[in-house]
Formats: sequence, C-alpha cells, structure tokens
Amino acid sequence: MTVNVFNKNTINKIKGPLFTLTPLTLWLSILVAIPLLFVVVMGFLSRGTYGNVEFEFTLNNYIRIFDPMYLKMLMTSLGLSLVTTVICLTAGYPFAYFIANSNKKIRSILLMLIIIPFWTNSLIRTYAWIILLRTSGIINSYLLQFGIINEPIQFLYTNGAVVLGLTYTLFPFMILPLYASIESLDKRYLEAAQDLGANPWITFWKVTVPLTMPGIIAGCILVFIPTLGLFFIPDLMGGSKIMLISNFIKNQFLTARDWPFGSAASIVLIALTFVLLGVYIKILKKNKNMEVL
Repeated sequence: MTVNVFNKNTINKIKGPLFTLTPLTLWLSILVAIPLLFVVVMGFLSRGTYGNVEFEFTLNNYIRIFDPMYLKMLMTSLGLSLVTTVICLTAGYPFAYFIANSNKKIRSILLMLIIIPFWTNSLIRTYAWIILLRTSGIINSYLLQFGIINEPIQFLYTNGAVVLGLTYTLFPFMILPLYASIESLDKRYLEAAQDLGANPWITFWKVTVPLTMPGIIAGCILVFIPTLGLFFIPDLMGGSKIMLISNFIKNQFLTARDWPFGSAASIVLIALTFVLLGVYIKILKKNKNMEVL
C-alpha cells in the first residue's frame, strides 16, 4: 500500500513539469532548434551553378568570411553597433536613473512613454524618419525656410542616419534593463557611502555603477546584438552606399542565391552572440561574488 502511494505521488510530481515543459520544448524544437540545425548544415554545403544547393561538404564558406573585404564589412558593422550601444547607454542611463528615482505616478507615465513606440511597427517609424531627413523632407524645408542653410543637407544614406535609426529603434531595450537594475538598487549602500564622506559623484561611480553593472551589460547586449541583425534600417536609411553584415546575409539569401555562404555568415553572428552572452554571465557571477563578500 505504501509503495502504491509512493508511486502515485511520484507520478503526480512528474506530471506537472511534464505538462508544463512539453509545449515549450516542442515550440523551441520546431521554431528554434530545427531551423538552427538547418542553417548549420547549410553552411557546410555548396552553391550550384544556378543558385541551387549541392550536397557536397565544404569548408569554403567559412574560409571566405576571412576575406579582407568581408572582414572590413564585419568590422564596419561591429563599429556601428558599438557606436549605437554607447549612445543608447550614455543617453539611457540618466533617463533610467531619473525614472527609477521619480514619483510612482510619474514613473508609470514615463515607462508608458517608453513602451508606446512598440505599439507601432518599427518599419513604419523608420519611414517616418526618412520623411524627416530626406533632402526634400521636413527638416531641410524648415532650415531652408529660415535661411539657416542655402541648400539641402544630405542627412540620409550616411552612417549617421543608420546610427540614428538604430538608436531610435533600440533605445527602449537599453532603458528597461537599466531601470530594473537601478530601481532594485539597495539604497543603504548609497547612504553608507555618504556617511563615509563620499560626494555624490564618487558615490555614483564607486557604488551605483558597479551595483547596476548587470543591467548595464544586459542593456548593451540587447542593443548590440540586434543592431547586427536589423537589415531594413541600413537598407532604408543607409541606401546602397552602406553594406553591413545584416544586409549582406539578406542579399545572399534573396539576391545572390548563395544560401550556404549566407548560412555560414549567420552562424558566425550566432557564435559572436554566444561569446557576448558568456561575457555577460561571467560578469554577472563576478558581481554576485562581490555582493556576497
């Protein structure tokens, strides 16, 4: 009798996690694992004469990525992503700090203002920037009307326009983790620093920033990684003058019909993503160890 009760209790304990994890496992397998496996395998295949995929194993796709032309394109992409991340962090940290320390009623309104842009498709918002920045757009029209400039300024199809579009699109992804980290900050550490004679500036750099480092790293990753994959913003705001790794991968699949090479480039970006996540986890563990000490 005891054995039967034990077996029933064991089965009931297994049923809960089983029913909970099975849909999630199926969803991740069908929509993530299987497509990713398909891309990995595709990266080791060959491109046929007419753009078809030939099932011949080769490492040439990964070797081609180290060509100076492609490396330069990758470095340009990493550079623009880094600039975008720095701008989002520089502008986002003070804003997140202000929200976290504001009145609760105002805090809700400010958080809502951050979330509202997500209600509109990012592609539509990008076209809105194009209307503002083009040579016959609103900004140039007013500058000409007030006599500030004599001829339209070329805002679009530059690296600055691409960085502006990426910053505008990904800025909320920096704000939210920063806000969560600052809002949960134990204020006793700040009071202790002030009691020990530290001024607000030293307290900020020596206490606040280190304790909110997990939020800073999380925000940087949430901004840096998507900038490498958002191809429509460089396409629309950079034009054909700017080729980033995201545009390149898109072109390999849709224009050049070189799926194996595009898959190999995608795997390189995924590997870079895992490296960044590894760095984040390492810093997070280091911060936790420091808090324990």
